[in-house]
Amino acid sequence: MALRLVTHFDVLEDVLPSLLTQAATTDKGDGAGVLETTYGSLRVLNIERNGNIIYTYKDNKGNAVFGLYDCQTRQNEHLYTFEKDMQAVSCSVNSERTMLAASFIQYTTEGVKNDLQPGSKCLTLLVEIHPVNNVKVLKAVDSCIWVQFLYPQAESHLLPQNHLLLISEEKYIERFHIQITREDGDRVVIRNSSHLPRERLAEDFVWAQWDLSEQRLYYIELKESRSILKCIQFRADESFNLMFEMPLDISLTGLRFKLVNFGYDYRQDCEKLCNQPSLCIFTNHTGSLCMCYSPKSDSQEEITYSVFYLHKGYRKTFTAAPGSADSQVTDGITFLNLGYFVAVYSPGHFLHLLNIQHPDLVCHSLFLTGNNKIAAVLPPSPLQSLPGSLVLDCYSGKVYRATLDQSYLLRFLWNARLDCERMAALHCILSCSQDPGFQEEQIIQWISEHVSACHSFDLIQEFLIASSYWSVYAELDDVGMLLQYSSVLTWNPEIPGIKLVTEELPLPLMKVYCLKGYWAKLNSNLEYIKYTKPHLHYHNSVVRREWLNLISEERTGKRRSTMYVRNILENAMKVISNMETRTLEPRLIPFLQEEDRHQRLLMGLLDLIWCLLETSWRRHSMHPLVLHLNSHCSAADFEVFHLMTRILDAASSLCLPLPPGFHSLHTILGVHCLPLYSLLHYIDNGVLLLTETAVTRLMKDLDNSEKNEQLKFSIIVRLPPLIGQKVCRLWDHPMSSNIISRNHVARLLKNYRKEPRNSMIDKSSFPVEFLPLNYFIEILMGLESSSQALHGFEGHDNVDAEFVEEAALKHTTMLLGL
Repeated sequence: MALRLVTHFDVLEDVLPSLLTQAATTDKGDGAGVLETTYGSLRVLNIERNGNIIYTYKDNKGNAVFGLYDCQTRQNEHLYTFEKDMQAVSCSVNSERTMLAASFIQYTTEGVKNDLQPGSKCLTLLVEIHPVNNVKVLKAVDSCIWVQFLYPQAESHLLPQNHLLLISEEKYIERFHIQITREDGDRVVIRNSSHLPRERLAEDFVWAQWDLSEQRLYYIELKESRSILKCIQFRADESFNLMFEMPLDISLTGLRFKLVNFGYDYRQDCEKLCNQPSLCIFTNHTGSLCMCYSPKSDSQEEITYSVFYLHKGYRKTFTAAPGSADSQVTDGITFLNLGYFVAVYSPGHFLHLLNIQHPDLVCHSLFLTGNNKIAAVLPPSPLQSLPGSLVLDCYSGKVYRATLDQSYLLRFLWNARLDCERMAALHCILSCSQDPGFQEEQIIQWISEHVSACHSFDLIQEFLIASSYWSVYAELDDVGMLLQYSSVLTWNPEIPGIKLVTEELPLPLMKVYCLKGYWAKLNSNLEYIKYTKPHLHYHNSVVRREWLNLISEERTGKRRSTMYVRNILENAMKVISNMETRTLEPRLIPFLQEEDRHQRLLMGLLDLIWCLLETSWRRHSMHPLVLHLNSHCSAADFEVFHLMTRILDAASSLCLPLPPGFHSLHTILGVHCLPLYSLLHYIDNGVLLLTETAVTRLMKDLDNSEKNEQLKFSIIVRLPPLIGQKVCRLWDHPMSSNIISRNHVARLLKNYRKEPRNSMIDKSSFPVEFLPLNYFIEILMGLESSSQALHGFEGHDNVDAEFVEEAALKHTTMLLGL
């Protein structure tokens, strides 16, 4: 399955053995009876901000016992024993572990466990437990109460005051202020326990959720038949703020009083839970704010759920069919927070991984049905999503850490047949790029073998953009929203098995204006949505324009600043150096060492392209002998050449840089793989770039057969003049001598002015008596002498008038067929 659950805590393995060991040392009664009593009553009640887990059980006398599992030391600690048979509803302990608050259901007959009666009383107590001392009754009412201590930002020292939230089934929330003091050394007691100040935070609410990690309280308040979502942020300085409010256009029909993350309500059975609407809120450090909602539905044929992307200003409503035609929806759906994704899970039917960072296009979210074998992986019991991608299985008392399963997603990627599946799975895997064990090589191998498989988008472009995005996104703040996330801007094809409706939403109304941390990022997202129409996104046109300007300035010799260009080239050297030191394995791809100034003006994502080619080179068992042009072309050569062509097209479209030596290797493979007319077509259309390195190797490696002569001449005439002059000197052939001679003559005659000359020519100084040629050579020799006298002229690589004469005679001989 796409989700991987790793057990973080198991009450039966981490708590029960410790309790049995303790019972064996203190009780001499029936060990089997102790095991049966403890095992049957042991359950998790609450998880505090620091990760400590509070549990309860009944001892062999029927007393209610509370304990704490320290997630750091992995040790258990006894907190308190109530010598009375009561059913615990809720429990919380302060950060110093000196105060414990608990609420109970009292049975109608003391000491006898009867069925819960409508007239049962709920008792809420506050206990001094360092050491065990006074017990204070906070509430004794007919409705249920839930308790939660507030935790400061830093647990450095004992605070003089604790704060306790009481959440009542009568739809109000209060905060108690508990002054504490120390007596007789370490004895912690409540000061003025007869009168604890309190204040009411909320009334007339039907739903509330506690964010234990960030100490936030979300709740939905009913006002004049309207539902209003509000959020309170509790601060380290004992203050709190109403952060935002937002009207909700949703039906709460069937939603009776419900709490999320205040501990599981064991009085409710699974059937009643499934018949209620499901609602929860998820956030992450990037400033996202999502509300997931599944209304009560009588339909057994389909499932409807909505995700309110409050940080984006719209909601998406999905309607999904069960995983198979003969199946019916019998269980509710579960929402899980996975950081950058939200998982929507219907047992046995589907798993929908929703991308909450970029939810605009449905193709970036992965929808898996029962046909993908997703059933029976997540527990069938009610699940509670906690911060940090933790999941509490309320029935078994296990806490899991949920992550995306890279191995499953890679297998799914290899077998996917639809472009939407490939796109979504690729982004899911790349979002794990910061995780240990990230399998980038397997992704690259899949891309190299499926480079032409996708028809709705360019696979290489998508990989380059998405991989670079996910590799740097976590390190960026506000500019992250401007980064290019995908090569696809629109997506029209439908996703099989699911229907989608998108509606705009009013943005949350922020009530506080001096914001920090998460709230500053959320506000930045909201302002971006509110004030940028259309929304700004990165586009490579700016980079392309600057790059072309730099190349043009280099060609014309006009530059704005030498220091500016020097800084760019120095940065390029740093990129190349870092790229070469990132891997411990030697590079296999034989990029030729060369100075590519144009590419060095555009350095950046080189390593991804290098890795793509390395993987393809290794898969085809390529050998550096491919660089010898006199060898024969193989199928592997053609596969790598095709991949390089696709990489070049993707990089050019995105204005991305290529590794040094890419063009030379690409051209050499092109000479290997293509017939002459196709090769020249690729060159003329800019697909193959004739670098000096590649052409030099071509001139040296190929002999002067008729076929190779035609190839060499076709290449030379397409070279820029400067490179052409250098390359011609490497080809020992009359044709290259002819070209060199023409260039030499053109240079000498550039400023030639005809002057009166002696008509008599010394014929003895010329090897062949051919007056037009003799006269012309004499003129050249005179120009060379004059130039040498004025400027110290020397022939370029032994090119002089005699060389021109010899080349001319050879050329004439060839033309006459002599």
